[in-house]
Amino acid sequence: MNGSLKGGISLTIDDSRFTKLISNWKLRIAAQDRPIKLLMLATKKISLKYLSPIVMLIVIAAFSCKVHYGLIDVSIPQDINTVKVNFIENRAPYINPQLSPQLTDKLRQKIVSQTRLKQTNGDNADWEISGTITDYSFSTSGISNQSTTTNRINVTVHLTLNDQKSGKTKEYNVTRSFDFSSSQTLQQAESGLLPEMIKGMADDIFNQIFSNW
Repeated sequence: MNGSLKGGISLTIDDSRFTKLISNWKLRIAAQDRPIKLLMLATKKISLKYLSPIVMLIVIAAFSCKVHYGLIDVSIPQDINTVKVNFIENRAPYINPQLSPQLTDKLRQKIVSQTRLKQTNGDNADWEISGTITDYSFSTSGISNQSTTTNRINVTVHLTLNDQKSGKTKEYNVTRSFDFSSSQTLQQAESGLLPEMIKGMADDIFNQIFSNW
């Protein structure tokens, strides 16, 4: 294999040795737990003088670089670039005053960190997401020897996704339950379960929105 560099300098790459390089490269991909040993093997079999700068860069990248994706693979139409997340209102019969603000913030952060969408407070966003907590109730989830052992907090959020590009609107209901020991008071349970409730509901809302396109 022949090539030339800028300035008229010619380089010759032995085809058989280049083939060995590619074989060792494939071996590196199949056995990622031995990159250093394979790199030493490749460099012993092929003299670096036979490699052009471009090939050198490819070899180095193959052995030393890993690709990390900052965004989760979510489904978003290509023409959707901006989103507005309205404050999630609490209209449940029983109101946990910390739930709405923390859930709103968590959902906004999740969308920013895991999608390519840019958030805006303007009225011209491609997507507008609104939510309402419609249920925050309590029930018994476990009984033993005719005594309550486990209680449950039930949370439901009604979501509206307004696609202002297409003029279409989608609505969802997201529900999740959170159990706690009957030995705890309601206030203790709410305080202890709040981080789990925020994370769990934000994850469910996010998955509901971004898995339906």
